[in-house]
Amino acid sequence: MNTPCQAVVPLAATVRKVDSTATGALGLFHIRLSLITQTPPCNVSQSTEEYSDNRSRAKPIPPVFMHHTIFDTPLVNTLLRALSIGFLKLAGWKIEGQLPANGQKCVLIAAPHTSNWDLPYTLMVAFVLRLNVYWMGKDQLFQFPFRHTMMWLGGIPVRRETSNNLVAASVEAMKAAVGPLQLIVPPEGTRNKTRYWKTGFYYIALGAQVPIVMAYMDYERKLSGLGPVFHPTGDIEADMLAIKAFYAPFKGKNAEQFHTD
Repeated sequence: MNTPCQAVVPLAATVRKVDSTATGALGLFHIRLSLITQTPPCNVSQSTEEYSDNRSRAKPIPPVFMHHTIFDTPLVNTLLRALSIGFLKLAGWKIEGQLPANGQKCVLIAAPHTSNWDLPYTLMVAFVLRLNVYWMGKDQLFQFPFRHTMMWLGGIPVRRETSNNLVAASVEAMKAAVGPLQLIVPPEGTRNKTRYWKTGFYYIALGAQVPIVMAYMDYERKLSGLGPVFHPTGDIEADMLAIKAFYAPFKGKNAEQFHTD
């Protein structure tokens, strides 16, 4: 198993780590780059006492009001939910699960992520389950004239070349967010073939103290929905093994591109 450098850093310092999976969260939460500090090397640690002292002196972050999306637009969301239910039923898909009571703020793992078709199916499943999701996409998807439309669909523009300390930014923003916020993060970080999962979703949930809800989409069985709730313990190696074990049976649209080993 590929062990990320964050695993050997004290828990108090982990929320400062960088992970490309969280790219784009900065644009969503409207946090200025000037508020984000430079990431320390992996062999630099910070004691719990120092971290707590720094946090106590930090200025409180004002409430963050999320931009409106298609999921909270009256009438439109009702109509699209009915259409989504109808389409998925005709296509033979079965939707399972529901958002837990403590999941109004959570990180949703989106896996397997192997195709561009994952986006429209994910949006339809979100309508069926009455979710209020935000998702991350490459900045190219948000170019004129589609930017406002993609953001209305819940999109977060991702600029990978400037993705510094967005895990920490996402943590603070999730804490400050007003109202429901289900942040979808694909653990692979890309729909291309990869054997190694990114850990941004894990550290966002850990730092923000929100649960991880394991969402899935199985194209082979035409099965999608919300699986169990996972509360990160801080033991990333053990936790990632447990999460990957849950996803092992699921097949993406391009199944050969998804690995949990």
